[in-house]
Amino acid sequence: MQTKIEKIDSSSALAIKIIEDQPEEKLDFLSFREKLSLCNISHAEKRKEWATSRLAIKDALDSFDIPYPGYFKDEHGKSQSMNGRGFVSLTHTAGMAAAIFHQDNPVGIDMDLIRDKIVNIGFRFLDSSEVDFLEKDPLHYTLAWSAKESIFKCQGKRGVSFRENILLEPFEKDSKVIWGKIYGTDHDDHHFQVRNRIMDQTVLTYTIW
Repeated sequence: MQTKIEKIDSSSALAIKIIEDQPEEKLDFLSFREKLSLCNISHAEKRKEWATSRLAIKDALDSFDIPYPGYFKDEHGKSQSMNGRGFVSLTHTAGMAAAIFHQDNPVGIDMDLIRDKIVNIGFRFLDSSEVDFLEKDPLHYTLAWSAKESIFKCQGKRGVSFRENILLEPFEKDSKVIWGKIYGTDHDDHHFQVRNRIMDQTVLTYTIW
C-alpha cells in the first residue's frame, strides 16, 4: 500500500500513506511558509513524517479537486488552512502517515501501534468507569487511547485531560464505532462518534464534529 484514499462522505476524505523519502519536486505544492518549516526540521525521520503527512492532506484534497492552500499551526497546535476553508487533522506512527479533511466541520484522526505496555499505563488516561469495562487487552486499551486522541484533536483546544475531560461509553474490541463526550469544559455534552479500523498491529481512529 503506497497510498490509500477513502471518501468518507460527500464532504470528507482520508488518506493513508507509507512514510518514505519524498523527492523535492513532489513537494512543490507546499507554501513558502511550509517549505521553511520543513527546512528547519533537522532529524531525517521527522522530515519524512512531516512531508508524507502533507502529501496525505494533498491526496485527500485532490479527491475533491480542491487546491492545496497551505497549513499552519494555531496557538493550540492544530493545523489550520491558510485560506480559512475546510478542516484537517494529521497523524503518523511507525511507517505510516494519515490525514483527514472535511469541508465544513472540525475533524480528528489518530494512529497508534498496539503495544503490551499500554495496559500498565491505562490509569494515566482512563476514567475509573472505563477501566471497569475494558478488558486487560492491549488492543482494547489502544482503541480507547486512540479514540480519545481523535476527540482531543477534533475539539482543538489545549488543557483538555484525557482522563478527566474525555469519557468513552462502553464498547467491545470489535466495535467499529466508539462513542465519547467531553465534559468539564466549554464543550460539555458534545458527543463524538469515533470510527476505527485495525491494520495489522496499528489502530486508526477518526471523528468528525
